[in-house]
Amino acid sequence: MTVAAKLKFPYRYDEVGSLLRPARLKQARADYNDQKISEADLRTIENEEISRIVDKQVELGLKAVTDGEFRRSWWHLDFFDGLNGAEFFEPEHGYIFHGEETRKGGIKFTGKLEYNPNHPFFDGFKYLNSIVPEGVAAKQTIPSPSVFFPNKDAGVVDEYYDGDFETFLNDEIQAYKQTVQHFYDLGCRYLQLDDTSWGMWASFSDKTLKPELEPLAKAAVKAINAIVDSKPADLTITMHVCKGNYDSTWAGAGAYDPVADYLAQLHIDGYFLEYDDERSGGFEPLKKIADNGRNQRIVIGIVTTKKPELEQEDFLKARIRDAAQYVPLDNLCISPQCGFASTEEGNHLTEEDQWNKLALVIKTAKSVWNIE
Repeated sequence: MTVAAKLKFPYRYDEVGSLLRPARLKQARADYNDQKISEADLRTIENEEISRIVDKQVELGLKAVTDGEFRRSWWHLDFFDGLNGAEFFEPEHGYIFHGEETRKGGIKFTGKLEYNPNHPFFDGFKYLNSIVPEGVAAKQTIPSPSVFFPNKDAGVVDEYYDGDFETFLNDEIQAYKQTVQHFYDLGCRYLQLDDTSWGMWASFSDKTLKPELEPLAKAAVKAINAIVDSKPADLTITMHVCKGNYDSTWAGAGAYDPVADYLAQLHIDGYFLEYDDERSGGFEPLKKIADNGRNQRIVIGIVTTKKPELEQEDFLKARIRDAAQYVPLDNLCISPQCGFASTEEGNHLTEEDQWNKLALVIKTAKSVWNIE
């Protein structure tokens, strides 16, 4: 068991979080849903598969490892369903992605949103932290608070606050503060907020943020900074900005320019930003973060998790050089652009493809930064 690896995170080579669910795990979850196996049987299989992929991540050389989000169906809904005052439901339609509609899933606020001391994610982290070897950090991922701002179009339905957004926001901030502290008390020293809001707000805008989205962006900055400002000093909190990742498809496209001013206001320790194709735009907006005086690390996601083809190392190094025109090389890191399975369906790669992608990230970073 390890409480914290004595390294700075994000590390030069890092990962976002989710990993492809193995067939054995998918079958076990289907059997559990069909009442063919018990919850204890499902947990046993989850634990065995998590142990296997933790060993593989360590073998590859990653300095921070995750449980692959193997206990979740969705990257975000499972977390909020575990808070008091929120519950999962199935809306009429799924989320609309590029040429595809996801399966149905949403969240309703049915009472005061509150921290749940018995949130199932806590037991999940305890297991992960118990099997991670000394010198390696157990990384916990949770959705960012802005993902659950009430929005019927996004499947987030308010049945309690009656449109009182300020009360909702204050309750949400308090629930997050207590949740983050609980993870810390369990030994977590590396926590990531996964956030699709910034990527989608950017895709809805042109060069500047649409005026009607500005109040939401300001509320997101307020919430994230309130949570980060209350954290213990030795807890690293990063944020992954995503534009959608489902079944190898995407939901949003566009450069980060419309949201760069807001991202630069965040007090987080590091950013994970998608940069695997032309949808991401250029590296120019990163200068606003680099110039904010906080010395934050920026992880550019230059290896795609959506396709199996392996990128060329020389191409990745050229991308890093391009980014270094706007961010000092010492503040840059690299990773895949997103997780490999933001939902249990996963992207269209094999597990071998997944490990090869992560190995390429590590190999490239070691060469660029001359590290181990």
